[in-house]
This record gives sequence, structure tokens and C-alpha cells, in this order.
Amino acid sequence: MPCFEVFAILSPMQAPQNFFPDFGSDYRFPAFEEAVLKYWRDQKVFERVLSTKDKRKLFGFYDGPPFATGLPHYGHLLAGTIKDFVPRYWTMRGYHVERRFGWDCHGLPVEFEVEKDLKLNGSLAIRDYGIDKFNEACRAIVLRYAGEWRKTVERMGRWADMENDYKTMNPEFMESVWWAFKELWDKGLVYQGKKVVPYSWRLTAPLSNFEAGQNYKSVQDPAPTVMFKLDSAPDEAILAWTTTPWTLPSNLALAVNKDFTYVKFPLLNPPATGGIKFAWVLRERAEGYAKELDITKEEDEKRGSALVGETYTPLFPYFASHKKQGAFRVIEGDFVSATDGTGIVHMAPAFGEDDFYACQKEKIELVDPTNAEAYYT
Repeated sequence: MPCFEVFAILSPMQAPQNFFPDFGSDYRFPAFEEAVLKYWRDQKVFERVLSTKDKRKLFGFYDGPPFATGLPHYGHLLAGTIKDFVPRYWTMRGYHVERRFGWDCHGLPVEFEVEKDLKLNGSLAIRDYGIDKFNEACRAIVLRYAGEWRKTVERMGRWADMENDYKTMNPEFMESVWWAFKELWDKGLVYQGKKVVPYSWRLTAPLSNFEAGQNYKSVQDPAPTVMFKLDSAPDEAILAWTTTPWTLPSNLALAVNKDFTYVKFPLLNPPATGGIKFAWVLRERAEGYAKELDITKEEDEKRGSALVGETYTPLFPYFASHKKQGAFRVIEGDFVSATDGTGIVHMAPAFGEDDFYACQKEKIELVDPTNAEAYYT
């Protein structure tokens, strides 16, 4: 039987040597790998390694579990390789490393599988079906692909204890999480805050960035340009461009780049009402609005820093009372680009990450006028 693991100790003066034989171009590596796996399996090498280590000398390795309702893919192979390297290293250092495999049994992947099986569509349908019955259906399929996982983990040469696996749906596991959270709480390490995350109105649940990006694609969307009337000059407006017009009722601020130059131009066709005759736009973006602005007449120019602090009339009256707390004003945003739109960004902090952090910095209170199903309330 060939030797599958070679260990050598070199003195500082020794040159490294090639301990492995030369392989011809026709060598069948898959067959060699399978022979190694068979040897490990027949000789119970992994089990023997675990049994010979001193369990008083432990190295804890936490294996973030995959969803058992999905088949292993390339990303799992990459992560699994790293999860094999680290425990092997510490095992060779003389430590006992458990290497328990785990299964993530909670969350949208298993729920989505059950929804397909039961022909349900969305959270309201699940409630009508019965949450208890739905949970039981989730438990029943949670290890649907465990066999495929076992084959893949073994074939990639990873050592993992799949006989003593853990499942996040087990009461003892959930209780351990609650215990850990309470310890953090007791130490004052937990605080309540807000964060903008991807959200599914159909599932009425937040999504991970990975889930949100799985079917990501570029699409053509309407991008209206909106006039925001300045309080300091009622015949002037700031032009802001947005690709999410449905968030305009939630507008609480406008962002400019303090280092950009903004120019005031006359409107070619002023609106019949409101008295607005001039509009501010980033100089580099003015040509894109030649049909709306007389870009041959620069009435005034200002750095973005000079516009910061200007207040404006809310588009809608819903949150006008927030103006007293500092909303509906121009703020600074280093994320404002000179290559898109008007160089002035409409800010709806409940619906955009940049918006959220910029408004939070300015102490502008967040408002979210939508319910769990994404209807305006």
C-alpha cells in the first residue's frame, strides 16, 4: 500500500527534496484519490485519529452548517476545504478536534422547499394552512439531501464526524443559543438598533445578502428627476434623480458632495404653479437636462458645501412635522457621484443603506411608512 502522508523534518542547512514520485501524463488521479479514500474508510483512520488524541487537550472548531435542503455546490467545496485544513493542522499538533458536522435547519431554504411541495404562496397562505402543520412539514424534509452531502464530503477528502452531527432545530442546540445570548445580555454587550437589509415582501422576511444576490440582474427602470423647492429662495429648486420613485413619499433629505460645483440654471418651461423658475444641478450633469434647462445661462454657482444646510418643502405632507427635528434639508454625502443623475441624491433612510447611515449621522429620524407586505399605510 503506498504511503499517503509523508512527514519530514529538515535542519536549517538541508535543501528540500522531492519526496513524491514523478507521475506520467496518463496517471489517473481520480483512481488514486479513491484508493486513498478506501484506505481511510477500511482502516477507520479518522475514527482512530479521534480516539488516540488526549481529550483533555481540546481545540474547538465551529463548523458553520450548510442548509440540508440544498445540494452542495462549488462554494461549499471551497469553504469545506478550509474547514478541513484547520482541524488537520491542530490535530497534527496533538490536539483533540471534534469536527462535528452540522445542519442549518432554520430559515428560508427549507421553508421555500416546503412551500413548493405544499403549493403555498407566501406568508398569508402559510398562516391559513397552519403554522404548526407547516413547521412539521419543514422538520420532515430537513435532511432531504443528507445522503448527497455525505458522499460529497467524503469524496473531497474532508474528515468530518457526520455520525454525531448537530442540527439547529434540536431543542438543546436552540437552548444553547439562548444561553449564549443571555450571557451577552448580562454583560451589557447587546443593544437594539436598526439596519437596512434585503427584504422579501412575499415572504415578509429579511433575506441574506447571498440570497438577495442569487437572482440579481440589471433591468431598465424609470428614473424620474424631481424638483425640491428651496425655502430660502421660493423660485428655486434642487433637481434630484432617483431609480426608486416608489420611495419618494419617504424622502427626508437630499445629499450633495461638498467638493462638487453646482450651478443654477433657468427652467425653459417653468411649471404653471409653485413659482419655480430656476433649478440647481451638478455642472458636469447639466447637458443631460438641456431640454429642461437653459444651460447657456449660468445664473449662479456654489460648492456643495455651501448648499449643505439648505431646507426645502417636502414633496408630500405625510412627515412634514419631522422638519422641526432636522429633516428636509441638504446634507453631505461622499457617495454622491458625478457620473449619474443630477449629482444630488434623494434620501429615503428606510430603504437605502447609504441613505440610512447618512441620515443617522445627521440625527434625522427614520420613518418607514410600509407594512410587512410592502403596502403604504
